Amino acid sequence: MIKKTLILIAFCISSIAYSQNSDEILAEGKLLFRLEKASWNGTDDFLARFPEKRNLIGGYLSYESDKHEIMTIFFGRENNDSLLVRYQFDSIPNAPIEIDTVDLKITSLEKNLIEIRQDAIQRISNNSENFFTFYENTALNPIPLITDKKKRVFILTGTQVSNVVIIGNDYLLEYDKKNRLKNKTQIHKSLLQFPYKSDNPENKMESTYHSHVVSDYINSTDICTLLLYKDYVEWTKHFVMSNKYVSIFDMEKENLAIMKRKAWEKIYNQQIEKK
Repeated sequence: MIKKTLILIAFCISSIAYSQNSDEILAEGKLLFRLEKASWNGTDDFLARFPEKRNLIGGYLSYESDKHEIMTIFFGRENNDSLLVRYQFDSIPNAPIEIDTVDLKITSLEKNLIEIRQDAIQRISNNSENFFTFYENTALNPIPLITDKKKRVFILTGTQVSNVVIIGNDYLLEYDKKNRLKNKTQIHKSLLQFPYKSDNPENKMESTYHSHVVSDYINSTDICTLLLYKDYVEWTKHFVMSNKYVSIFDMEKENLAIMKRKAWEKIYNQQIEKK
């Protein structure tokens, strides 16, 4: 009954949602999703199309062009400034519209993205300050992002087992204009696992939720992860509860609403009373 009440509330709040920060969070989450999904698709294509170059790969990354297209590059192991291939996607998850193996002169943006990505990889590998936490059957995946004079690397935890969505154990590294680390943040201090489906076919999962202790709102990394797996799970909504706010992300509509927790509790109690 509770989960059905949560769904009813999600439909009731559309007109009173408090969304001062929702647009920014949603936009960044969607961008991270497009970058990571392009990297997934690009990797699958690269390994199938260029098997002879597999051992030459030093790494890969994706970024958004000035025309809002997503570019995915694979760079060399011996020389990070040497590109092996550049993919161009006009929309995700569609196939690439261009695969370039000829005009591979590295751009300034690509060079900076590679540099901060490789720095993040090195810090993860060394973990000299025990900043990163490692869990069994998972891997840390860096997503470099340079926008509005900000240089950042988001680090998400990806699962290596099927039928599970992982949220949490994610990090943010921030760099200065010379690509030197200036700040590091642990976005979530724990890791949560959510199954794709309910064990009971007659009682399907309609939503999932987790709580925030430090941050008020859902994070862009949460949205990125939820979008990556939305086609695999049966649930369509995810809630994030903090002391002051409740974030409701509709995975089907890709909409985000944020409202004050007091208003949420008032609606929730009204729905319970109707039962």
